[in-house]
Amino acid sequence: MAPAVPALSETTTVLCVVFILLTPFAAAGLSLINTGLGRSRSAAHSMTASLCMIAVAAIAYFVCGYAWQGFPGQPAHVIMVAGKGWDWIGAERFFLRGLRLDDSPAALAAWLEMVSVGLVALIPLGAGGDRWRLGASCASTALLAGWTYPLFAHWVWGGGWLAQLGVNYGLGRGFLDAGGSGTIHALGGLTALAVAWIVGPRRGKYAPDGMPGAIPGHNTVIVLFGCMMALLGWLGLNSAGAILFNGAETGRVTLIGINTLLAAASAALTAAGITRLRFGRPDASLCANGWVAGLVSSSAGCAFVAPAAAVMIGMIGGALTPFAVEWFELHMTVDDPGGAIPVHALGGIWGLLAVGIFAGIPGQGLAQLVGVATLLGFVLPMTYGLNWLLNRVLPYRVAMEGERQGMDLYELGAGAYPEFLTHNEEFTQR
Repeated sequence: MAPAVPALSETTTVLCVVFILLTPFAAAGLSLINTGLGRSRSAAHSMTASLCMIAVAAIAYFVCGYAWQGFPGQPAHVIMVAGKGWDWIGAERFFLRGLRLDDSPAALAAWLEMVSVGLVALIPLGAGGDRWRLGASCASTALLAGWTYPLFAHWVWGGGWLAQLGVNYGLGRGFLDAGGSGTIHALGGLTALAVAWIVGPRRGKYAPDGMPGAIPGHNTVIVLFGCMMALLGWLGLNSAGAILFNGAETGRVTLIGINTLLAAASAALTAAGITRLRFGRPDASLCANGWVAGLVSSSAGCAFVAPAAAVMIGMIGGALTPFAVEWFELHMTVDDPGGAIPVHALGGIWGLLAVGIFAGIPGQGLAQLVGVATLLGFVLPMTYGLNWLLNRVLPYRVAMEGERQGMDLYELGAGAYPEFLTHNEEFTQR
């Protein structure tokens, strides 16, 4: 069992509460980004799904998610291998029973996670937009929040075996992920990849010869506004996560805030520069994706790297985004309207690796590689398998008529923009 986390000072507790209260802005920003990058005839459906998925995630985490995740120093199931303990899953009681809901680190962490798990759930929604049924997305969220996320989060933030790599095997300080580059974003992005594979591309996205066609987002303004809201949420998420899960002192909050902003700024400018060179002018949606990729990349190492390193981390994250969007779309025929897979999966993995490169901790790079290998070799197959099985029982993809009408009319009975024509002609041109 991992050692218990010491009690927080009154000042640190107040700061954590403020930071947790900021975190929902990240979910609000991501909801707007997903909606703006989708079709106008699915806008109300996207926002409704966002709200429902956040609600389902919170309830599922309350019912059993926290019990599987736990907190360092709390009960857990440990397997002994070669004389070393492998802490693999929490052993708390369901419905938060036994957890004192006070100002203790464990209670604050449960509150933060109940908010953060909704953010994880919104990432696959960006990849399944315009065709993922509301009921199916809520059922998938229950699996994500009730099992997949808390299992990996226990390994990283609950005192599990990844966190203990430093103690057991001398790999740096164990797997480090202060604000959730891997635990939140890479896991959510890999789930988005599984969902995109299962639901398939939108009708009209690919020509008979396999070439993808452009389906631009319907409202760039709300996408960019969502980016600004996301920054506020990320400042809270990174700061609270670093304090509660990595023991960062309050004096590091300034460094965390500076690193988060610098990574986002450098990523957005890099994406703008690359699209300007490639297409003759900056691409607004890719700049927005670059901004979020910078935020994602900053999360793991925000408390451990210098500001100059944060700029470099953001630049690389922003440079990867436009090329990764094209690569997934063109070479893997993955239709991802919100860019969730390149931004969160790839950006999150890069953020994890960046800790090993820039943090300057001996042996840390190998610990980060073990965590990345776990995400790709275990979490991705598991989340794909669970969603594949669920799809057999509760089909994920809406009927063709639903895509033609739009998700708003088909599933909700009313559109987000009833005074405007929202139908395109891709169903009548073939």
